[in-house]
Amino acid sequence: MVLGICVAIHLGIIFYAIRGGLTAGEILGRTQGNWLFAIFYEIFVLACFIHAPIGLANILQEHFPQSKLSIFCAWLLAGLILILGSAAVWGLVVGGPQ
Repeated sequence: MVLGICVAIHLGIIFYAIRGGLTAGEILGRTQGNWLFAIFYEIFVLACFIHAPIGLANILQEHFPQSKLSIFCAWLLAGLILILGSAAVWGLVVGGPQ
């Protein structure tokens, strides 16, 4: 439920940016220092962190029922989503080296 709402809001933001003709610089200017943006997208990252590894583990378990590969890949994906997603949110809100 949370992931679906986040996807819908995210798509709305994309359509707003496209129809408004915003450039990448303008988008970054609006996101830096905006902590509501950070909170929303961190919730989005956490929802993906929970959802995607469960689905991947189920798919791999169906294809490789005797293997521990599904658990390892699910944890790997979860870690990557959490680390890379949070880093992306941090980079957009706080900014990086200029």
